[in-house]
Amino acid sequence: MTTVYLVLAMRRPDFDAAAVPPHLAFLDALRAQGRLQLTGGFADGSGGAYVLCNVDSLAQAQAIVATDPLVTMRASDLTVHEWNVR
Repeated sequence: MTTVYLVLAMRRPDFDAAAVPPHLAFLDALRAQGRLQLTGGFADGSGGAYVLCNVDSLAQAQAIVATDPLVTMRASDLTVHEWNVR
């Protein structure tokens, strides 16, 4: 079994689309570091999710997510879930 971290990003009612380009750059940086496994938006436009891998702990995953522009620009509410996958 492998532990990864599922990040759910739900847009706030006052979502600012200006947060999207820096968020995508953030995801690109995680991918380059080997820490991003999957990412994508929800079909209904309500938000999206990404999966962090090669992270040592839930606390480390939460620290990474705290720097996501969706969080720092207060565009979305992000939650991190420790996920044991097979």
